[in-house]
Amino acid sequence: MPLVVIDEFSYDHDAFELTIKFSTGKVYVYKEVPEETFFALQNAGSKGKYFSFYIKDKYKGVKEKVLKA
Repeated sequence: MPLVVIDEFSYDHDAFELTIKFSTGKVYVYKEVPEETFFALQNAGSKGKYFSFYIKDKYKGVKEKVLKA
């Protein structure tokens, strides 16, 4: 399994959306993610491993379009 490196992530509690920015610079928004999953990611020893096992193929991820100035 390739190494997943997460630079940062945030959670929209109203929309149940988890936004993750990866070290590649790509940003994905995962839909319908329970708050408990976000808290578990926050507390995970390895964010990349947690993402790979519990988020990646379980929730729909939509790549955000990056607007260039």
